[in-house]
Amino acid sequence: MSIATRVIPCLDVSGGRVVKGVNFLNLRDAGDPVELAARYAAQGADELTFLDVTATVDDRSTTYDVVRRTAEQVFIPLTVGGGVRGPEDVARLLGVGADKIGINSGAIARPAVIGEIADRFGAQVLVLSLDVKRSPRTPSGFVVTTHGGKRETDLDALEWCREAVDRGAGELLVNSMDADGTLAGFDLELMALVREISPVPIIASGGAGRLEHFAPAVDAGADAVLAASVFHDGTFTIGEVKSALAEAGCSVRTAIAGEES
Repeated sequence: MSIATRVIPCLDVSGGRVVKGVNFLNLRDAGDPVELAARYAAQGADELTFLDVTATVDDRSTTYDVVRRTAEQVFIPLTVGGGVRGPEDVARLLGVGADKIGINSGAIARPAVIGEIADRFGAQVLVLSLDVKRSPRTPSGFVVTTHGGKRETDLDALEWCREAVDRGAGELLVNSMDADGTLAGFDLELMALVREISPVPIIASGGAGRLEHFAPAVDAGADAVLAASVFHDGTFTIGEVKSALAEAGCSVRTAIAGEES
């Protein structure tokens, strides 16, 4: 029996509200995160991802409150990222209801933190989040970026994936900054390259705009597909994505009878 492809709505949270833009620019309000999380859970979402896109000290208490209120109402796995710097941040987020923790710039700044988190909480808790751009500067043609894609690092995306997994990352959330928010489809070349070198699950992110965009990402190697604006805007539901995946031959979990489709 094949493992079911997970469909994951992403909620970019700033100041306690869900926001969305193109390539992380021109952010607009997309709703209340707890209400959206409950809606997506009812539609059959397999997991939810919250990313604190501002991650300021002043906003941190708001993020904890949003995670706590969501976990009290929604009973599917919840991944939370943004501003994670060490095991104590992870402990607090798990304490308010997160199931998995995403780390991005904190791991770039101090790669050893990956092992510290994995050793204390288990690799299954740790999701390495990567914002990746195409670049001629690296051997693979893809570079890791920070600050919403505004700053390029010196890290080759594939080499960083290898290192992170070796250090203990249990999952890779690979977001194409070239495709993010464009609704033009996932970067299939990037997914295939990461799949070749990754022994851990991969989440494809960035670019979903049509129902037919999801199955090719799975064919390219993704274990899960993540999207934001198409769900927030009501372009289609989680159930419609799962139907499209199933029609293309992908295994999916169906929503519980009586829930939204």
